[in-house]
Amino acid sequence: MENEVDLFYRQMPKVELHAHLNGSVSFSTIEKLTARKPHLNIEHNMTAICSGQRRTLDECFQVFKVIHQLVDTEEDILMVAKDVIRQFADDGVKYLELRSTPREEKNTGMTRRSYVQTVIEAISQCGNEGLDIEVRFLVSVDRRHGFEVAMETVKLAEDFMLSTDGLVVGLDLSGDPTVGHGGDLLPALQKAKNCGLKLSLHMSEVPSQVDESELLLNIPPDRIGHGTFLHPEVGGAQSLVDKVTMNNIPLELCLTSNVKGQTVSSYSNHHFLYWYNKGHPVVICTDDRGVFCTELSREYQLVASTFGLSQEDMWSLSHKAIDYTFASASLKEQLHRRWLELRPSLFQTVPN
Repeated sequence: MENEVDLFYRQMPKVELHAHLNGSVSFSTIEKLTARKPHLNIEHNMTAICSGQRRTLDECFQVFKVIHQLVDTEEDILMVAKDVIRQFADDGVKYLELRSTPREEKNTGMTRRSYVQTVIEAISQCGNEGLDIEVRFLVSVDRRHGFEVAMETVKLAEDFMLSTDGLVVGLDLSGDPTVGHGGDLLPALQKAKNCGLKLSLHMSEVPSQVDESELLLNIPPDRIGHGTFLHPEVGGAQSLVDKVTMNNIPLELCLTSNVKGQTVSSYSNHHFLYWYNKGHPVVICTDDRGVFCTELSREYQLVASTFGLSQEDMWSLSHKAIDYTFASASLKEQLHRRWLELRPSLFQTVPN
């Protein structure tokens, strides 16, 4: 049975802005996928990093490769996306921006275009179920795939932005940060921004990326994923901090992901506090809730307990996150109203 604190964070309305589709697949969904493909001999410990475990960043990317073996048809994508959306809704998330790299699988006939179409169909079907959650999609550019694929992906994102009545809202730059150089993809990212797509860029996930981060910040992006090594105390540069603060670029912060992926040594050493103390916009996110065995309500609770923040502080973080979404102005207004409607019952039920 959940205690009052657990219940507070589960019931508190939340915004999730950094959730990779395949990394968010739950244990129950993995079981359904492995039942469909027993010949792969995939066990759960190959697809998740559970309590007390840590992996190197490279090992984390190996986990994603295993999941990709399980999710290689439109049917798989539809089931996975619907399950992920429902599970975020069950955790009190009222607005979700999913992100994923369009993949083609020659063995099954899935194309990058059909991949995105299937995610959009899942969002639409969940909408018809009457779930209390608004979902939008960011098309991801995997930095490992190079410039040509990046340009194709931007064109795909633009096409779907125009054809889905606002369901596709942005472009994500992600993939193994140790491979390639983000500067090589600048023309593709600039093209995306010019055509009206919002940009969320993984940046400074690993040390020694000051030059790359300088180039990416010149665009500038609309949000930053992780930003672990931006500030000078951890090997970044004051010039990076100055650009981030001057442009007021929100950071998507994923504590459990960073600790289990060993880019941050402990929760108490997480860079959340550096930016929070500056009064800079930060959004608490999960990154890969399935792989890292977490939920957004748990991440909020971790932040509160680690840094001594009150439930009022956490409510404020959640409420402000609405302004950092890529939602339309009218949807942001609706979400603000929804938060204010829910607030009295939440604080009455679970006193601070």
